[in-house]
Amino acid sequence: MKHLLPLIALLILTLTFSCTGLKEGEVENHWPHAGITYEIFIQSFYDSNGDSIGDINGVIKKLDHVKELGANAIWFMPIMPSPSYHKYDVTDYKDIHPDYGTMEDFKKLLAEAHKKDIKVVIDMIINHTSSKHPWFLEAKKGRDNPYRDYYVWAQKDTIADYINKKTITIDSDNIRQWHDPGIGEDYYYGFFIGDMPDLNFDNPRVREEIYEIGRFWLEEVGVDGFRLDAAKHIFPDDRPEDNHAFWREFREKMVEIKPDVYLVGEVYDKKDIVAPYLPGLPALFNFDFHYNLIESYEKEDGMLLVKKQKEVLDFYLDITKDFIDATFSSNHDQPRLLNSLDENPKKLKQAINILMTMPGAPYLYYGEEIGMLGKKPDEQIREPFLWDMKANDKGRAAWIEPIYSIDETVTPLAIQKSMSTSYFNHYKEIIKLRNSNRALALGNLELFEGELAKPLMAFFRNHQDQEVMVVHNLSDVQQSLKISEEYTKIIYSYGMSDLENGQVILPGYSSIVIERE
Repeated sequence: MKHLLPLIALLILTLTFSCTGLKEGEVENHWPHAGITYEIFIQSFYDSNGDSIGDINGVIKKLDHVKELGANAIWFMPIMPSPSYHKYDVTDYKDIHPDYGTMEDFKKLLAEAHKKDIKVVIDMIINHTSSKHPWFLEAKKGRDNPYRDYYVWAQKDTIADYINKKTITIDSDNIRQWHDPGIGEDYYYGFFIGDMPDLNFDNPRVREEIYEIGRFWLEEVGVDGFRLDAAKHIFPDDRPEDNHAFWREFREKMVEIKPDVYLVGEVYDKKDIVAPYLPGLPALFNFDFHYNLIESYEKEDGMLLVKKQKEVLDFYLDITKDFIDATFSSNHDQPRLLNSLDENPKKLKQAINILMTMPGAPYLYYGEEIGMLGKKPDEQIREPFLWDMKANDKGRAAWIEPIYSIDETVTPLAIQKSMSTSYFNHYKEIIKLRNSNRALALGNLELFEGELAKPLMAFFRNHQDQEVMVVHNLSDVQQSLKISEEYTKIIYSYGMSDLENGQVILPGYSSIVIERE
């Protein structure tokens, strides 16, 4: 009987989806406003040539994985030449890092992705360059060099009180911001580290260089948009209005080149700091969502996330009616989701249920769909994807020795595909539900206002004439909830949750979605 349990679970899941009346393949692409984007670190994804480093041709080989998962777009972490493994310090803004392949390889990837209706967004790092960028190498030659003013400089005696002082921010714990290039009394400004000198956006020539780089990638290469790194730090924190104005100008320039360009910004802060960027960056990552999701589990407080998300959405609506809330449960800077959830498989599966039943345009970090593990330092959060058991995995990258995501701790994708209860099949099915249900993808968010046990998360998603109710139990203790008798049609059930005589029964870490008839 034991070996039949996975088949029984799959049958239950199949029957659950049949309740929606959907036919196989009947899904919609809601990108960018509510579609799903898959984040890839190419270095760790798939190695097609055996040099231990993931590459562009490897991504081409695995585009069907992205499609099968149900994602509508890919965000690539930096792909441009750089001296570092992470490549957030660019030395050439108009080329591909040779470890990853060539520009022709990338154009082929774009063509193949577009054939599969998958959009492509690339990381654009313009707050700073590498200290090895030709602009900075020229700038260091002297005050009269034409590239000197591409960066921010100050004489040592004028910044003596600031050299070793910095308020630690949510996105950087670097203490030193002013750096000695070893050429005399002038120091240069680098918010993150000395290897990443900040560009001087008060210089019109710098802004024009950046707009030309944007034109190149949109027009000559053909990407669909940009993820804008460190968007809050174009100007120092005490000049937020200048930051906002720059991004409005940047958006205008990019829209002139590509009217439907997609721009998503990394403004790593709370909602009141993030919101004013919306007129320039119509999509912004919702860091609050990530942290509130984890906190909800830690406190077993189901409504914490929903209430705070409602506040965020309402706050944004006061700024602009046209915004994209880029939600995520993890990314390349945070510990892997499974680690943040005490390595509890039920929590991980339910967390993706929550992400996919809440409003927004969700981002998925590569490897989360197979339960990869990882903690700081960042390299260990970006370990190679496990496609198959190591002995059979010819495409597994080996640029780093993994500590967390190894065969002994993570079941590779090839095996998970044949397991009906695997992380991968769970991700695939809940994503399919979202892509098949307009209320879940596009609907507004309304809170459940009735009496509710603390671990329960309950809310409504309404779109046109469709209304659904979503309930999640964030504890390991069974909970129940009396709901309106109008909600009778179960369209999704996870963890043996059920509806009996107007009473929702939710075992530990279970979820249910019910449609109003």
